[in-house]
Amino acid sequence: RFMTPALENLNHKNLQNFFYDLGVETHAPDGFRVFPIGHDAMSIIKGLKEELVRLEVTTLTSQKVISLEQTSEHISAVITEDAKYLTSNVILATGGKGYPVLGAEGDGYQLSQALGHTISEIHPAMMPLKTKELWGANCRADTIAKVEMRVDIKKYKKLHAKGDLIFTKNGIRGPVVLDFSREITPLLAKYNEVPILMNLTKGMNEEKIRQHFKKLQQENPHITLLELTQSLLPKSVSLELCKLAKIENPNLTPKKISGVSRDTLMKLLAWTPLTVNGHDGFKLAMITRGGVLLKEIDPNSLQSKKIKGLYFCGEVMNLDGPCGGYNLQWSFASGHLAGKLLD
Repeated sequence: RFMTPALENLNHKNLQNFFYDLGVETHAPDGFRVFPIGHDAMSIIKGLKEELVRLEVTTLTSQKVISLEQTSEHISAVITEDAKYLTSNVILATGGKGYPVLGAEGDGYQLSQALGHTISEIHPAMMPLKTKELWGANCRADTIAKVEMRVDIKKYKKLHAKGDLIFTKNGIRGPVVLDFSREITPLLAKYNEVPILMNLTKGMNEEKIRQHFKKLQQENPHITLLELTQSLLPKSVSLELCKLAKIENPNLTPKKISGVSRDTLMKLLAWTPLTVNGHDGFKLAMITRGGVLLKEIDPNSLQSKKIKGLYFCGEVMNLDGPCGGYNLQWSFASGHLAGKLLD
């Protein structure tokens, strides 16, 4: 609801038209995500820079902002390390704390807090995760599609995500992990380890998996347990799950393998457990979870309800979306709405 005014003001079609007018044509090759036709991010930067020149906008760099001054609850000046700039309007477009090599410092939070705004807890998000178990390192060559992931803590059972999964040397990544990490990082700060369950079989439960195997066995009585498992998952993952089920030789037919091990494998295929025990912090975080509380901002203008002349856009606010371009759309749309005050 908070986002509605900004998105109605600049939806994804409007944004594509905006860049088209800047000489940057876009397309959606998968019918969903929008990219510059040349798939070159520099074309976006080039288009925006050329527009700044056309509009004769003065750009000051290497000007670290120390504080914002106010007079009678209205913005009055921007103070940098070297100068003071008088102004009646300021747009905070500082972003979050993710990927500091690109310039993010989280200074927007300090500037807002100094003026009386409340900042929610800040956590890195949209990032790979590390796991205690290392068997996934043997499965790095394969992407598992349509994985469902959920937290295996009773209080947080409702937290879940779906998408493609990729195993790494020391953990997991991929769209489902990027989306789910925003839920995991706060829990890691609280519990140090977070148990999760993954359905790697496109939503199949134990019963459906058993029926699937039974059908294949009827068609081929000599089919091995590994071949059955491979009908659902890549060989690398199949082998690791068989190891977890304590099946020493999965190249045997199911009848030659103990019932306990077969049952364990069924359970693992339905819900594979992992333990998330870390991440690389803001260094690899594509977004930041948390920020200036939305209840302190007017959604119709993105102006502060506390200080007149102070506006917000993008990630500095307590608002973030899933992987797929939503956060970029919000940054552009919120910046466009806040910037209307300069017209």
